[in-house]
Amino acid sequence: MKKNIILLCVAALLIVAPFIINTNGEYEGADAQAEVIINEINSEYEPWANSLWEPPSGEVESFIFAAQAALGAGFIGYFIGNKRNDKRNKSVQQ
Repeated sequence: MKKNIILLCVAALLIVAPFIINTNGEYEGADAQAEVIINEINSEYEPWANSLWEPPSGEVESFIFAAQAALGAGFIGYFIGNKRNDKRNKSVQQ
């Protein structure tokens, strides 16, 4: 029980810390930050690849990103839980 409380406190600290450290910063994706730096270095740079599909809005893009993260977390959680359950079943059978 004590271990769970410590882990929850660490998780809460990791969530809150960026807002405390950078109070005036803008939170944007790494792609946008990289684009700004590339344009500063070489203003004539042309990207050599384009997206196959551009989402119609930022909300749709955010939804797709969140859905991808949720599916990945669900898969990882299922896989870890399944492996843990297999170990338990093996120890009970012996």
